[in-house]
Amino acid sequence: MGTYRPDSNLPSPAPGPTSPLINRRDVIRAALLAGASCALGPALSFAQTAVPELTPAQRGWDESKNLADPNWKPAFLNDGQNETLIAVSDLIIPATDTPGAKQAMVNRYLDLVLAGEPAESQQKFLDSLNYIDSESQRLFTKEFRALTPEDQSDLLRPLAYPLRPSHWGNEDHPDLGVTHFDRLKSMIAVAYYTSEVGQRELGWDGSFTHGPFQGCEHPPTSHK
Repeated sequence: MGTYRPDSNLPSPAPGPTSPLINRRDVIRAALLAGASCALGPALSFAQTAVPELTPAQRGWDESKNLADPNWKPAFLNDGQNETLIAVSDLIIPATDTPGAKQAMVNRYLDLVLAGEPAESQQKFLDSLNYIDSESQRLFTKEFRALTPEDQSDLLRPLAYPLRPSHWGNEDHPDLGVTHFDRLKSMIAVAYYTSEVGQRELGWDGSFTHGPFQGCEHPPTSHK
């Protein structure tokens, strides 16, 4: 895990170039919640296939080879959107004593997933990404990817840690910016913690099997 692990009851970290925007515990929680949403409802599926045919992976194609290609180009995002996604993901999961989202190529994985998503899901993601850039233009007259890391963090921090004097009524009327940021954070978290880099941070040792699989040896008639 990363080196920054504040207690969940403590207030959000003060702004500063050395303070991660979000602690890793919150990012893991976001990944788990997003994963649960995928399991509970097809409409919230992280990756849906519109055409009922074999995927490249089912046909034996290892897409990870393309993701690691030095000449990789996005299939869904344009170059500007891709750069914005890299900047946002690098702030949400920065490199510490372990690699961050940029090293895990989260942007490339999400681009691959989004290319196969329904148009509605694609548009929701783009709306969230475009919201970050529009706020950057409004506050700094620059695109988000052109800001300094300090200004990027200052822009996202209120979305990551919204100040709310009361919880009454907020559930039905969430802040639009917070909703957009939460969507990006959840998808980035899922992409990171399902990558080899993220799995190793969670404790995976790189082994795909731990000894031969041995099924039940009881005769079928012994089970009731």
